[in-house]
Amino acid sequence: MLMRFRLFSIAATVVLLGLSLAGCGTVNEKLSAGMGDYVPQWAGGLPADAPPRPGTPQYDAYMKERERKRLMPAADREKEEQAQKGTTSTTSKDAVR
Repeated sequence: MLMRFRLFSIAATVVLLGLSLAGCGTVNEKLSAGMGDYVPQWAGGLPADAPPRPGTPQYDAYMKERERKRLMPAADREKEEQAQKGTTSTTSKDAVR
């Protein structure tokens, strides 16, 4: 009788530990999606130039700006990028001449 009780308690303990471990996995999956935003870059977090998360107002503005730049002619896009950087660089044609 004591042997059966001991085997039952060991089996119940193993089952409870397994279920609790499975529960932690699903909780961590949901938390990790949002926690990545708060981890510093030096500790493996998002880089500074990462786009915003989908579903946020910043993401909608980012996608509109990206679409605007995509529809813009390449020459105008280069001029705008140079104006934003504040530097003037020579193109490969100017370097050859």
